[in-house]
Amino acid sequence: MKCPYCGAETLKTLETRDSPDNTVRRRKECAECSRRFTSYEYVETIELMVKKKDRMLERFDENKIVRGLQKACEKRPVTMDQIHELAEHIRQDLMSLGKEEVSSQQIGDLVIKYLKKLDRVAYIRFASVYKQFEEPEDFKKILKEVKA
Repeated sequence: MKCPYCGAETLKTLETRDSPDNTVRRRKECAECSRRFTSYEYVETIELMVKKKDRMLERFDENKIVRGLQKACEKRPVTMDQIHELAEHIRQDLMSLGKEEVSSQQIGDLVIKYLKKLDRVAYIRFASVYKQFEEPEDFKKILKEVKA
């Protein structure tokens, strides 16, 4: 940061305060011209968008992941806390990509990855819908994969 008055880069932070709106207020003084000013810092969040198979964009909705996981985990020994935790891991993984746009396939692949570790039956249920199984052989392939 540079001094807004003289452009010098030698600044001294005199005071730092957190604001209720999740910003940080810093009172600074320039070492060159001795003038004081206030700067504000805030976390810039991006609105994550999902590109669907039909190329349409929609806002990322973690609740959609939770609903899909609930269906896959129905009548399985999986708690709602585990489902919410898994959905949060997926959201964090997507945010860590640093992109504003992700594909629905990337989301599905992450769900598959985490669900396989959580519950194998739920994994097979989800995979059968996600990968659009049409033949019994599709189930055989995934069963072999799960057993391995």
